[in-house]
Amino acid sequence: MPVITNIQDLKRIYERRVPRMFYDYAESGSWTEQTFRENTTDFDQIRLRQRVAVDMTGRTTNSQMIGEDVSMPVALAPVGLTGMQNADGEIKAAQAAEEFGVPFTLSTMSICSIEDVAEHTKKPFWFQVYTLKDDDFMRRLLERARAAKCSAIVVTVDLQIMGQRHKDLKNGLSAPPKLTPKSIANMMTKVPWGLEMLGTKRRFFGNIVGHAAGVDDASSLSSWTAGAFDQSLDWARIAQLKEMWGGKMIIKGILDAEDAKMAAKVGADAIVVSNHGGRQLDGALSSIRMLPQIMDAVGDEIEVHLDSGIRSGQDVLKAVALGAKGTMIGRAFVYGLGAMGKQGVTTALDVIHKELDTTMALCGEKSVTDLGRHNLLIPRNFEGSWQD
Repeated sequence: MPVITNIQDLKRIYERRVPRMFYDYAESGSWTEQTFRENTTDFDQIRLRQRVAVDMTGRTTNSQMIGEDVSMPVALAPVGLTGMQNADGEIKAAQAAEEFGVPFTLSTMSICSIEDVAEHTKKPFWFQVYTLKDDDFMRRLLERARAAKCSAIVVTVDLQIMGQRHKDLKNGLSAPPKLTPKSIANMMTKVPWGLEMLGTKRRFFGNIVGHAAGVDDASSLSSWTAGAFDQSLDWARIAQLKEMWGGKMIIKGILDAEDAKMAAKVGADAIVVSNHGGRQLDGALSSIRMLPQIMDAVGDEIEVHLDSGIRSGQDVLKAVALGAKGTMIGRAFVYGLGAMGKQGVTTALDVIHKELDTTMALCGEKSVTDLGRHNLLIPRNFEGSWQD
């Protein structure tokens, strides 16, 4: 067993173990991947203020996200196709998150269904939804989430139109994946992954197949997905979706202060500052660069979380110190899942928790809820100086 000390260790194992098609799906951004890269490198520009001679006994990373107790301000983000990174991947990730005491968010485009995850977990999880054209399907989807006792929905608002990701197109990665001779040959070299996938019945989109009208098998899925997303999405539609759900709602994909204000206006319980991991609008600013401006605009009106670019506990600390009440990790837990299954997700959470706790202590803080801008050294013009 290799010694795992950081998220990059898990990523190296993940790359060796998982077929290239699914590795590239997780580890890629749109177009030139500028935003994908800057999501992580912009964190490096923010430095930490070391403080000493402070009693560090009794430290805690416990916090709350949308009123739910969490062992640290981190949730597992919704990631499509997680069940192709490791057999029954969504179930394993949800179990690891539950045991660690952090929220798990199931994607609509998951391999394991809402019912699969609910059957194998004890605590409520969050469910991510897209705004789709089919109102009947949306109502039934939300009813299934209610039946599974999901405690919140996470509405993704930055995917009306799919950003172009070159690697996915070249690999034939779609819903369902189009297998090519090259991808099949690569899969044949991933024997442990293949044996685990053969041992599960869950290989298709469990929330869609058998539930959406006319989608009875994988072959009918591609035509459904091609026309399912609602390009006419507006704030009235989001308000309608909140009313349709009737519970807590988080809006994910906010990268502009004006959109943050609109999210607060429609009554969302929280927003996630996110650029979809750099997978949608390439050339947009990183999430961490946009966070201060959004906090200044709505920080006293709505709970703010941050997603995109977090690969360490130090990244979590920087986001929280800038005002975020919570963060979301996607790739970081997927690396662990692909590398080592459920234990890998737990390991990823352990790594992030240890980094967060140690860094917090060296910054002179005993509680994650006491973090603030006083713990950071933020470069002048970090948010950028742009022409009107």
